[in-house]
Order: sequence, then structure tokens, then C-alpha cells
Amino acid sequence: MGKRLIQQRRGKNLPTFRAPSHRYAGTLAYPEPSADGAAEEWTVSDIIHSVGHNVPVAVIRRGPAEALVPAKEGLLVGQKVFIGSQAEAKEGNVLPLGMIPETIPVFNIEFRPGDGGKIGRSSGSYAFIVAKDRGIINIRLASGEMRTLLPQCRATIGIAAGSGRILKPFAKAGKMHHKKHARNLRWPRSSASARNPVDHPFGGGGHQHLGKSQTVSHNAPPGRKVGSIAARSMGRGSSKKKESQIVSGGSGGQQDSGQQQEKKKKE
Repeated sequence: MGKRLIQQRRGKNLPTFRAPSHRYAGTLAYPEPSADGAAEEWTVSDIIHSVGHNVPVAVIRRGPAEALVPAKEGLLVGQKVFIGSQAEAKEGNVLPLGMIPETIPVFNIEFRPGDGGKIGRSSGSYAFIVAKDRGIINIRLASGEMRTLLPQCRATIGIAAGSGRILKPFAKAGKMHHKKHARNLRWPRSSASARNPVDHPFGGGGHQHLGKSQTVSHNAPPGRKVGSIAARSMGRGSSKKKESQIVSGGSGGQQDSGQQQEKKKKE
């Protein structure tokens, strides 16, 4: 009897396939804001590397309180950063989006007020405030995507540190192995049709081919539920047909064109 498929074993959430989160430095999130919105002074006590994050992590302290936040490009140990709606709009400070001028790069943006930062957290990422209008803020991410957020969402002014991370090649498969192993990601991943029949339903055969339909039912057993699950249509042909129907107006458009041709013949 063959082994279970890799997706079946990973789906059981066994320790073998669980991310080693106990090695991570902790959760990156802004500290709780003050009730009156006053600018609180925090000191950067250290800049560390976290296995679970690709951006350098800054450890900031204010008295006994401590927080972990993504480091800004050019941040130094011992530097002072201010958090609050009344803080000055300069690099490294954390302010609500409504208090930050337009065309200034920001990162680690909150998706909802108080969630600690969810957007633009990876190394070298940033976003720009494009427009402010009636209680909403429009930002443009580095990918060109536009997002609409509330003015109370906080962000850090500047660009996330570690922007040159992707410029250095891995050069060896072992380095990529350790990178993926730190987060328990699947690597290397072979194609399903290149595997043996005992490892995947699409495996085996004299040459690499699926050998069976790629679409499966929602009611398929776990060992067969791979490929396009309950797909309505596949390929590019169906989309072309839909586009042609929209352009011609569907069946009604075809009838109208036929009636026009008959009128021309009579004339």
C-alpha cells in the first residue's frame, strides 16, 4: 500500500509539517496608543534578526514596556522614535494616516485601526498616500495596487529596511533548503505528472501526462481530490466564447443582425 499524498499529511497539522514558530522573535505589532493621542517617546534598544521575518526587527522600549516592530531603513540603536497622532511627521515615527502628508513613503500600515500593522511589512516595501477624501485614505502600494483605509490606521514613515535582500543570489541549493526549512515550506516541489503513481494520481506513465481528467468533484475522496476541484470550465476557449457573446449581445444580438440582413435584401 502506498503512502498518503503530501497534501493529506500536511492537512493533519502534524508536528512534522508545523512551522517552528517557537524560534521566531515574536509578533511584530505597534504598542497600544495613548488615550489622548500624545506622542510617546520610544528608544530603539536593539535590531535583531527573526527567523520568521525577512525584515530586520527593531526592539523598542519605553520604561518597562517593550515592543517589536519592523525596522526602518537607516534606523540606529539608541535612536528615539515617537508614536502618536501628535508626533512629528518625520522618518521613523508612527502616526495615523490622516496625520501624514501625501507623497511620503510609509510602511507597516494597519489594515484596521489597532491591528498592529498588516500591509507593507516585508523588506524594502513601502506605499504612498495618494488622496484623502471624507474619512477615507487612498494609498498606492509598490505593486501599483490601490487600497482604501481609514484615517485612524497607523503607519511608519519611511521605507522598510533590508531592501537589497533579493539582490544576492542563493547560488547553492543548500541555502534555499535552509531558508524554506526555517518556515517549513515545501521545497523542492516536483511536478505532479513527474512523480510515481503511488505518490500522486497524475503520476506514472511512459511519458509525463495526466492520464485522467484534471477536474474532480467536490465529493471526491481525499486521495483523488487534486487538480481543478469542481471547476465550471477549463481552458481559454470558454472565456473567448463569453467575450464574443458580450460583444454581439448574446443570442438577441444575433437575431437583430439577422433581421437587419433580411431588411437589406427586401430593399
